[in-house]
Amino acid sequence: MSAYSERPWLKNYPSGVPANINTDEFLTVNDFIEESLKKYADRIAFTSFGTHIKYKILDKKSKLFAAYLISRGLKAGDRIALMMPNILQYPIALLGSLRAGLIVVNTNPLYTPREMAHQFTDSGVKAIVIADNFAANLQKIIAETDIDVVITTTIGEMIGLKGKMIDTVLKLKGKRPAFELTNSVGFTSAISAGKKFSIPEFDDAAERVIIHQYTGGTTGVSKGAMLTNKNLIANMLQIRALLKPAIQTEEAQNVLCPLPLYHIFAFTVNCLSMIADGHRNILVVNPRDIGSLVKEFKKYPIHITTGVNTLFNAMLHNKDFVALDHSNLKISLGGGAAVQVHVATKWKEVTGCQLTEGYGLTESSPVASVNPIFNARLGTIGLPVSSTDMRIVDQNGQEVPIGERGEIQIHGPQVMKGYYNQPEATAEVIKDGWLSTGDIGIMEPDGFFKVVDRKKDMILVSGFNVFPNEVEDIVGRHPKVLEVAAIGIPSEKSGECVKIFVVKKDKSLKDKELIQYCRENLTAYKVPKEVEFLKELPKSNVGKILRRKLRNQ
Repeated sequence: MSAYSERPWLKNYPSGVPANINTDEFLTVNDFIEESLKKYADRIAFTSFGTHIKYKILDKKSKLFAAYLISRGLKAGDRIALMMPNILQYPIALLGSLRAGLIVVNTNPLYTPREMAHQFTDSGVKAIVIADNFAANLQKIIAETDIDVVITTTIGEMIGLKGKMIDTVLKLKGKRPAFELTNSVGFTSAISAGKKFSIPEFDDAAERVIIHQYTGGTTGVSKGAMLTNKNLIANMLQIRALLKPAIQTEEAQNVLCPLPLYHIFAFTVNCLSMIADGHRNILVVNPRDIGSLVKEFKKYPIHITTGVNTLFNAMLHNKDFVALDHSNLKISLGGGAAVQVHVATKWKEVTGCQLTEGYGLTESSPVASVNPIFNARLGTIGLPVSSTDMRIVDQNGQEVPIGERGEIQIHGPQVMKGYYNQPEATAEVIKDGWLSTGDIGIMEPDGFFKVVDRKKDMILVSGFNVFPNEVEDIVGRHPKVLEVAAIGIPSEKSGECVKIFVVKKDKSLKDKELIQYCRENLTAYKVPKEVEFLKELPKSNVGKILRRKLRNQ
C-alpha cells in the first residue's frame, strides 16, 4: 500500500466532513433541482440589480421554458448553448434546458465569431440563448452551424423599469449592435409561449452527459468536457459537505456571485451547490467593476463570496471595500488560479475571514481539493475532497515519494466522462480512471497538496526548473506592486531566463529596486533578468492572468 492510498489527508478533515459522500443520494441533477425548488419555494434564489426571483418562480419559469424548447422540435440529448453574463435569465434557461433533457453548452459571451463557430460546430449545437449584445457575432457564423432555434434576451429584460434604462444606456454606448437573426424569439416571449405545451418524459440516468463544458484542457485546442449527472451531483455533494460545518445554520445565506455562471467554478459552486441548500446568489454582471461589488456588500449582509486571486486583490486595494463592515462574512472561496499568500494574509486582516483556496479543473467538475475553512494552510491547495484520491506521479505515471515534485493526478466520481468526440485526447489525460492535470505539485506528509506550477509554464534556466508562481508570489509581496506575471524568455547564456510584467501600485517603483528585492528573496537563477511595467495585465473572463498572451507579445 502506498502513502497516497493510505489517504493521510483524512486525519486533517474538519469535524463533520465525511471521508466519503453518498453519490446515490440523487440519481440526476433534475432530481435534486426538483427537490430544492419545492423545499425552498418561498426563499429568494437569485438577485440581480436589486430584482429578486424566488425558488417557486424559478421552478415555474424554468418548466415553461423547458416546454417551449420541446415545442420547437428539440429533444433529449440535443445541445443548447447558453451565452450570457450573470443575469436572471441564465438560471431559468439552465434549469429549463436540463428539465427538457438537453445538453447545456456554456459559452463565454466575449468569444470571437471564430471561437463561437468552433464550439458550436464541435458540439453540434441546435439552439442558443444569447444576450443581444453578442447576437451580431452569432449572425456572422450561424450559417456554419446547425443552430435553428435562437432565443435572444437583453441584460435588463427581467428587471423592470431599471432594466429598460440599462438596455437604453447600453444601446447608446454602442454595446448592443444591430443584428438580423431569422425567426429569433425574445426570452420572456418564449416563457409565455411555454404555457401551451408540456414536457415529455425522457430517459435520464446517472451516467448521462448533461453538460459540455469547453476548456483548453491539459493539452491542445478547446475541447468539450463531458460532465454527467453523476459528476455534477458528486461535486455538489462534496462542496456541500465542506461548507456545512462552516455555515452552521439552516437559514438561507447571501452568496456573492461575481464570477460568471457559464464558468465551471461558479457553475458548480455558486449555481448548483447553493441551490441545493436554498441559498441566495447575488449576481454581479461585471466583476471588474469593483464599485458594483462594493454596492452589493453595502446592500446585503454577504455571508459567502467566491472569486479569483486578482479579484480579491483588487477589492483589497479599494478604499470603500476596506472600510466596509465585514462581520457577516463566513466563507471566502478562491479558485480558478493560485491564491497568493500575501493576498490571503491581507484578506484575513481586512475582513476577519479566511480566504480559502480550492483547486480543480473543468475536467473534475471542477473541485478536487479545498483547504479547511477555519484552518487553511496558506500556499497549499488543501486536502482532497470527500470520495476523492490525489497523488503525485513522475513522467512515467509512477508515484513519487512524499514531498517530491511530479504531476498531480485526481481520481473520484467528479472526474469527467471524457472529451466529446475526442477519444485520443481523453486517453491522454485519463488513464485507469486517474485524471492527469498537467499541474506540477507535491504532497506533504499530512496530506496537504501544493501546486508548484503548470507543466507548460515551467521555465528552464540552465537546467534548473523555475516555477512562475514562486517568482510571482515573491514579487507580489513588494509594497509597491499591484499585480505581477512571470514568464520565460530565450537566453543565449541559460537557454531561458525569467521576465516579469508588473503593474505598479506606487509610481516611484523602478526595475532595479524590484530586481534587488528578488535577489534578497530568491536563488540567483530565479531572479528576473527583465522587468516590464504595464498599465494592466491580460486576463481571462474570470480574471485569471494570461501568461500565454504575455509570451505571444
